[in-house]
Amino acid sequence: MAISPPTDLGALGDLEHHLAKLIVDSLRLEVAPEDIDPKAALFGDGLGLDSIDMLEIALAVSKRYGVELRSENRAALASLQALAAHIAQRRTS
Repeated sequence: MAISPPTDLGALGDLEHHLAKLIVDSLRLEVAPEDIDPKAALFGDGLGLDSIDMLEIALAVSKRYGVELRSENRAALASLQALAAHIAQRRTS
């Protein structure tokens, strides 16, 4: 069964904002959630997060949205926008 992409871009933008706050809070970043560019890379040159941060994000996302992120889902962690789209397609809560 194929999963359709979200059609409500406003809801996706809201999800991006909530995810930015979740990431900032979970990792105790010294950046405001609204300062995170949804299209910028989360790792490497973007926010500069590392593999430990990835594990923390995966745990927080799993607890909050019921979506598991695994190594094969690495593309979902490419950016805030990609993560929001991935969660919107799969979340249970």
